[in-house]
Amino acid sequence: MNVHDHFTRQERRLQCPASGWRRELYIIIFESDTPTGKLFDIGLLIAILVSVAVVSMETVSSVADRYSWYFQALEWSFTILFTAEYLVRLSCVRKPQRYMFSFWGLIDLCSILPTYIFYLAGSHFASVAMVRSIRLLRVFRVLKLLRLMSEADVLYRSIWDSRGKIVVFLFTVVIAVTLSGTLMYQVENFDDHLNNRAPSSSFDSIPQSMYWAIVTMTTVGYGDVVPKTTAGKIISAILILLGYSLIIVPTGFVTARLSETAHARDRLGNRALADENDDDELKTCQRCGRDDQPSDARYCNQCGEPMPREEE
Repeated sequence: MNVHDHFTRQERRLQCPASGWRRELYIIIFESDTPTGKLFDIGLLIAILVSVAVVSMETVSSVADRYSWYFQALEWSFTILFTAEYLVRLSCVRKPQRYMFSFWGLIDLCSILPTYIFYLAGSHFASVAMVRSIRLLRVFRVLKLLRLMSEADVLYRSIWDSRGKIVVFLFTVVIAVTLSGTLMYQVENFDDHLNNRAPSSSFDSIPQSMYWAIVTMTTVGYGDVVPKTTAGKIISAILILLGYSLIIVPTGFVTARLSETAHARDRLGNRALADENDDDELKTCQRCGRDDQPSDARYCNQCGEPMPREEE
């Protein structure tokens, strides 16, 4: 059990009432370990999915024109349902304010509040109800996927440890975008500048040219701003090749850090296995110098070099 699981269980234990109907209701709503709790969570997830589907279909004009009244009725039905569920959650915890300002409490509140706000304002903005899809994060608790949060933590730490290299990379990209955008603005409007005319090309400003540089460097290529001159096309080709080279850089930083973390885990695991038996002595690879090889290892788990066998 990782730290995240322990913290979640501890918080739920502190919020659980001592006895009575509130305790029974709390177990059903907040605990997915029981059959009734799991059934409640699955039903809630289904209701969230249907609600999101209704809001999505309401934005399709051909469907909304025919079934507008039904969609609004369903939307308000789900809003009332989620409001009742939110109030029930507040009623069965020991400290309602603590739950209101918790992560899940804020998500539950945000899933129902926009509908009431827009209703009081006299407008209808259905897409704001899509925030309910955030509540689908509860599937991690229902399906017991919280243990995977440790793997997410490894990824987060790898990215955080590489933050210096990533920042330098981003500054390099910003400089490249600024220079190439400014250059394209000058090249594409060279004749206009000579004749003191306003820019006639699609590169009518440096910010517009920088936008083009970003789209080109990321190899997206919307096609709304394109170079017309030969020099501009050459710069565009160079920028595309540069973009292909730069895209893999941050991935390499994170991958290298993930590999280091995996190797560190292997070393700790090998040392733990060796500590279980005092008679086992670790071997050292003569090729790469890794000194945490198990005594019965035939090959190095780092480079694959055959390990020397002990003479009998």
